[in-house]
Formats: sequence, structure tokens, C-alpha cells
Amino acid sequence: MVPKIGFGTARYRGNPGVLGRAIQLGANLIDTAESYNAFGNEPGVAERIVGRELKAVARPAFVATKISANNLRYDDVIEHAYASRERLQVETINLYQIHSPSLTVPLTETMRAMEQLVDDGVIQHVGVSNFNVELMESARRALISYPLASNQLEYSMLHRAIEADALPYCQAHDITVIAYAPLALGQFQSGRGSDVISQVATSTGKTAAQVMLRWLLDHERVIVIPKTERPERVAELCGASGWTLDPHDRTMLDAINP
Repeated sequence: MVPKIGFGTARYRGNPGVLGRAIQLGANLIDTAESYNAFGNEPGVAERIVGRELKAVARPAFVATKISANNLRYDDVIEHAYASRERLQVETINLYQIHSPSLTVPLTETMRAMEQLVDDGVIQHVGVSNFNVELMESARRALISYPLASNQLEYSMLHRAIEADALPYCQAHDITVIAYAPLALGQFQSGRGSDVISQVATSTGKTAAQVMLRWLLDHERVIVIPKTERPERVAELCGASGWTLDPHDRTMLDAINP
């Protein structure tokens, strides 16, 4: 029930019009985190920017944010969720994610707080980020009343480590993979695989970035959250939807050695 293409806000400086344009084009999944801050050490800056932009657009959006690993005690989870909700200026956080696993706090304690937040209407869905298979299994066992909705993982044509185990596990257990850094932080523009990506882009009449995103979107239970600071590039990234790669092109792209 969420768009296949959303937009991330890591290191996002809030250039006017970016998130509004994304929402207008149907890419209304906006992902942020309490720790995201491109300006310094003050927490919650990206959440405040997202909140202001969403209020300005005045259109429905699916808002996802993350709680940091050092805030996963029961009371801290409750407190930080309310703080994120206030910064985002939303009634309910659609997806609340553990940003990375804690080495000290049991998942049972954290997930008990997460489920309380769902019961109270503060959040809608529970997700994780950077969890391996063992941790996902533990998270699923710790959740009693609600499913594990998603796992946000680094995934791109050039970074495929999750294909070994995490991706198949998610697909088998109805867990959505939210692929961050789906454009490999620009590495597709030169170096390994760039010639193949460029060739497919030419043959399909698409841009290299659209080919990169489409390759991911053709995987089951995978959605993408590219990031841009330029409003004029939003339409290009959203143009990865509405078409698919033909078998020959996919075979060429699959053969790129990651």
C-alpha cells in the first residue's frame, strides 16, 4: 500500500520543492530519521524540515522515520517517538524503524514499546534497518500483536550483499525491503558496470539512474528511496516506474560483477 519509489533525506538540506514535487508525482513515501542532520549536531533537523515541507504541500504522505540505536529502552522509545511525531507535525508516524540494532537492549523490550505505540496510534507500522537474518528472526519473535513490516537495507545493482540471505528471507516472510543508496552513491556513473548501464539506458530511452532504480523495482518486495537536492531531478527518478526491463537487458545488468 506504499509507492514503489519514495525519497530519502539523509544529508538532506531541504531545498524547497523537492519533497513537494515527489508527493505530487505519487512518490509520497518520505523517509527520514531522528539522527539525520546535514547542518551540525542538533538532533531532529531533517524531521523538522520534512514536517515543514509536508505541511506546505498539504497532501497525504506516508511518513517513515527511525529511532537511533542508543534510544531503544522502553521509556526512551516512547519518548523519542512522541518527539519525532511532533517534529514531523503528523498525527501518526506511518512507519517507525529501529535505525540499527542495539548491542545491549533486548529486542523484546524495544518491540514491547513499539507495539504500545501502535496501540496508542502514535505509529502505524514497525520496521527495522540494517538487520541481518538472525536479527530479523529475533524481531519477528519479539513482536506479539503486529508483524515486522520492513527492513531498510543498502541495496543497489553494485551492492548486492543482501541477495545472499536477507533479501530471500524478507521475500519469504512478507517483509518489504526499503533499498537505501539505490543509486550506489553515484558510483554507476563511472567504473564497474557503467558501460553496461549506459548501453541499457540508450536502448530503452531511459537515463542511467532510471535503469538502476528499475532493476531494483523489478525485484519482489523491494521499494527504493533515492535522494536528491534538486527539484528538477525528481521527475527523472520517478520515471523509473511504469515500465520494466526486457529479459535481455536484465540479463546484461544481472551479469555486472558486484
